[in-house]
Amino acid sequence: MFDCFLKGGDIVTTFEKVKQISVEQLGVEEADVTMDSTFIDDLGADSLDIVELIMAFEEEFNIEIPDEIAEKMKAVKDAVEYIEKEKQA
Repeated sequence: MFDCFLKGGDIVTTFEKVKQISVEQLGVEEADVTMDSTFIDDLGADSLDIVELIMAFEEEFNIEIPDEIAEKMKAVKDAVEYIEKEKQA
């Protein structure tokens, strides 16, 4: 969904933080959260969970995620890629 080039281990660190937030917010097992996991279908999030996840990502990474971008974040990799793009901006 988001095209970006990532350097070094940044994506791993970002993924680990996104994974940790997802585990805490959704009550899922760490093993269930992969880059390809979808928030709704794979991790069982509902619309309120998604809003809370987005807010947690914004707070953790000190970024703003516009509503039109948040609506497109279907999978963990979408969140990781967008966060990395914003961190590099």
